[in-house]
Amino acid sequence: MNLKQITQKDQLDLKKIYFDSIISIDQKIYTSEQKRAWASQAWDNKYFNLTLKEGKGWLINEREKIIAFASRYPNNRISLLYCRGDSQRKGYGTKLLKKIEKEAIKEGLPCLTTEASLISYKLFLKNSWKIIRKEKIIIKNITFERYKMIKNF
Repeated sequence: MNLKQITQKDQLDLKKIYFDSIISIDQKIYTSEQKRAWASQAWDNKYFNLTLKEGKGWLINEREKIIAFASRYPNNRISLLYCRGDSQRKGYGTKLLKKIEKEAIKEGLPCLTTEASLISYKLFLKNSWKIIRKEKIIIKNITFERYKMIKNF
């Protein structure tokens, strides 16, 4: 397993991981309609592309295959943290989160924020993040719940 910084040439692979990660979520947590709307953001949301282009991020690969990634954009916000469906719950998210936090501390940031899904918020809680509030957003006319979170350093 290798941890390396994200480059421009990784963008298509990262979009595929994002899509796979979301489509793999259990139907009990997100409906098919929610998953389709959310997964489409890799291609339909220009902010997603900007995050990959302008953000600071890391990926994990095994045998030349990218399996997980995380990115900060803007600088004090974790905007993306995703693992392939078949690579979830194996510690990759924790490894990426710790790397992102370490880099933020090294850069002198006082805190990081994120908006965590119903899937990922427990990972953040296990790593000493705090919930600011639960919020609702709409993607393609479909409502989602998520958690606004923060970690102070």
